[in-house]
Amino acid sequence: MEKQVFASPDGAPAVGPYSPAVGAGDFVFVSGHIPLDKDGKIVGYTPKDQARKALENLRGTLEAAGLTLGHVIKTTIFLKDMDEFAAVNEVYGEFFDEPYPARSTVEVARLPKDLHVEIEAVAYRG
Repeated sequence: MEKQVFASPDGAPAVGPYSPAVGAGDFVFVSGHIPLDKDGKIVGYTPKDQARKALENLRGTLEAAGLTLGHVIKTTIFLKDMDEFAAVNEVYGEFFDEPYPARSTVEVARLPKDLHVEIEAVAYRG
């Protein structure tokens, strides 16, 4: 199976040796997106602001693959603090429509650049 790599021209730079998204067959696996601008600077201080930018970045990567958020079938949200769940969930609801993707949300000990949130996704392009 041939893999395709997708990256938004306006997207944040990777903070390690990985691709922003990889297509394999009918699926596109989108790496965890964090709230960075195209220059690698953190956008937002609150969990809500950071979630919004992470989701905007994720949407941009999907667009580079010719997809929309409507193609997403599964997301995983990584939170610095589960007490931030409601705030992040509110922003998440602004980006996704029914039928919503399947989702997991987990609290983690630490995120890159000590951020509040990171969001990854799996999309289906079939």
